[in-house]
Amino acid sequence: MVRYAIPLFLAAFLLFLVQPMIARVILPWFGGAPSVWTTCMLFFQVLLVAGYAYTHFLSDRLQPRTQAVVHGVLLIGSLGLLGWMVHAWGVPLVPSANWKPEGSGYPLLHILGILIVAVGLPYFVLATTSPLMQAWFTRTTPGVSPYRLYSLSNVGSLLALVSYPFVVEPALAQRQQAEMWSGIYLLFAIGCLFCATGLLKLAPTAPKTEDAPQAGEVAAAPSVGQRASWVILPALASVLLLAVTNHLCQDVAVTPFLWVLPLSLYLLSFIICFDHERWYFRPVWLALHLIAVPAALALLPYPRDVALIWQIVAYSLTLFIACMVCHGELASRKPAPRYLTSYYLAIAIGGASGGILVGVVAPVVFNTYAELPIGLVLCYLVGIFAPWHWGDSLRPLLITTRVVLIGVAVFLVLLPLFKDAQYKSVRRLVVSRNFYGVLRVEERNVGKPDATRTLLHGRIIHGFQYEAPDLRRIPTSYYGPQSGIALAVNNHPRRLKGESLRICVAGLGVGTMAAFCEPQDYLCFYEINPVVPKLAWDTSLFTYLSDCKGKVEITMGDARLSLERELQQGPQQYDLILLDAFNGDAVPAHLLTQQAFEMYVKHLRPGGALCADVSNAVLDLPPVLWQLAKRLDLDAVVVTSPKGEHYYYATWMILTPGRNYLRDVEIDNAEWSYTGKRKVRLWTDDYYNLFQILK
Repeated sequence: MVRYAIPLFLAAFLLFLVQPMIARVILPWFGGAPSVWTTCMLFFQVLLVAGYAYTHFLSDRLQPRTQAVVHGVLLIGSLGLLGWMVHAWGVPLVPSANWKPEGSGYPLLHILGILIVAVGLPYFVLATTSPLMQAWFTRTTPGVSPYRLYSLSNVGSLLALVSYPFVVEPALAQRQQAEMWSGIYLLFAIGCLFCATGLLKLAPTAPKTEDAPQAGEVAAAPSVGQRASWVILPALASVLLLAVTNHLCQDVAVTPFLWVLPLSLYLLSFIICFDHERWYFRPVWLALHLIAVPAALALLPYPRDVALIWQIVAYSLTLFIACMVCHGELASRKPAPRYLTSYYLAIAIGGASGGILVGVVAPVVFNTYAELPIGLVLCYLVGIFAPWHWGDSLRPLLITTRVVLIGVAVFLVLLPLFKDAQYKSVRRLVVSRNFYGVLRVEERNVGKPDATRTLLHGRIIHGFQYEAPDLRRIPTSYYGPQSGIALAVNNHPRRLKGESLRICVAGLGVGTMAAFCEPQDYLCFYEINPVVPKLAWDTSLFTYLSDCKGKVEITMGDARLSLERELQQGPQQYDLILLDAFNGDAVPAHLLTQQAFEMYVKHLRPGGALCADVSNAVLDLPPVLWQLAKRLDLDAVVVTSPKGEHYYYATWMILTPGRNYLRDVEIDNAEWSYTGKRKVRLWTDDYYNLFQILK
């Protein structure tokens, strides 16, 4: 068994190590959107189906010697592709800059194209390994169960996922990660070729079909219902995995830590359930399931009322319990070894179906993340209708219990409607969903003098504006009169001389920055989400842009990529560059690297300043900017402003080449000493780590 276990374990390790690696490479190209990871997951699940289908055909239709030759050619071809990447890109798995997108169109096909070229063939080879090694093991060692090998493969997958955010990402730069992965892949390929040589010694056998049992083997063919469960159960677990990941990532940051936590729990349930049937003790897990899922459903209507850490715990625990039930029931339905490849193919189809439902269908059908409550309810029904074996005498009680539990599920699904009815002072005006997430515009304090309209993404507020004519022009949220950005604008030497200012803002929101503009000023917003400008320009919702005294333009696309393209035509000569993309969801870390700041400085006019809103409740961003200021010899100051009637507590960091003009202004508690604070490694395009700055 060791002969097959080593390449199988390495394949599983590489299979799940490459997922966060490649997603992290392309994430900055698409604005750090959570859907980038969901799209990657969809790609990997579909390719897994292709790998399992290939294995099913290979093991059922070809002679052992032919299998060895065909798969050997595929392995050598994948090694050749990695060599081509080294020649073309300088390092495997990391596409060249030519693959970066332009504009802000729907990027799903672009992402899939990059993944196909960068990791498609090696990932396909790795995806075939677990079922293929088990099939070959069954050929060479008849009568011995191969399912322990499946559990071993999941251990390798889990080890890769856990090691990436805690070991690989903190220790190795992006290029080093790719080189390490390629070296291990070479070892895997050698081990796999060694296993293939074992098949060359086997005598030809009659073609294996599922209609006729092999000699010495008696096994009933799986029923249609059993085969359907092989697809439905993993599909439900996959839907819940991706829905929970989306829910967590939209509120914190698209960081490998929050990618791998749900996926690790998902894999852990596979390991436990397929190691031995005794680990899935149905009465215990079903009871936990019927408690945890309603608790998660009850939590959904209150995203801003429950601390984020408790939401992470609650949804992660619910995901694990629900996956234990789905995968436990799946493992209890596993067939005889001769149906092994079709069983794994069905599981892969189920997982890919869940990925398609969440990654492709849900954004088109729903305008909110409705797949999470729907997935929870469907998994809840699995627990209700699972075989409880209460006996005939207790059947009436079982029926009554199921009816009550279904009633509980219906009530929890309708709970958000009751919640909305309680808050009559809040009215939802717009709900819109696209690749970049769900946006909502809410009217608050309806009918009152201080009525406002607020733009939200998940639980994060992206700006608000008062409706009253005498209040609607005042800057709000993080832009109060004592905030760092207000001081940077109002005390800029050009402003004091009455000259014009050229201002660039990464992140539009509701356009609050427009309230600072004078008639001679030029203001350019960079925004990647195409829905945001439509909302900001809609005068029935917000009027900051339409009321702006200066000239306003909006450039669509990722701010950094857009500025890089503009730099090729010459510096834009900005007086202020504002980075207002870090106070909430999906922090775009690629805007905070050494290369990014070097580019920003080139765009600045002499005497200009970089201003970053670092008012983030989850991430401790100032240490990152202090390191950048130190490396680039920038003068830096941190300005904190108190919460007011119209403003939030805000923390801005201002960096300028040469002497910071803000140091000539009297600012109470403005300077923040780095001494004794959190120390971080300098962020570059090749290395950054969000996990190390979690508060």
